[in-house]
Amino acid sequence: MEQLHQQIRNKLEELRSFLQADGGDLEIVEIKEKTVYLKLKGACGGCPHATMTIKSGLERILNEEIDPGIVIERVL
Repeated sequence: MEQLHQQIRNKLEELRSFLQADGGDLEIVEIKEKTVYLKLKGACGGCPHATMTIKSGLERILNEEIDPGIVIERVL
């Protein structure tokens, strides 16, 4: 499981640059099993499209590239 968690961390770190380009950022609060608890910061934190960014963007990429069972939960 630790290897999976490291893959998730590495991929999210890689994807941060896209959020940062729009004035936002992300923070991994915790990873339990295949659930990632993520906090969006900056411009992304208050964006009305934040849920879409998480589910259709970040979660989809993690599902396709790492494991189809990964779920991202947003932490406010």
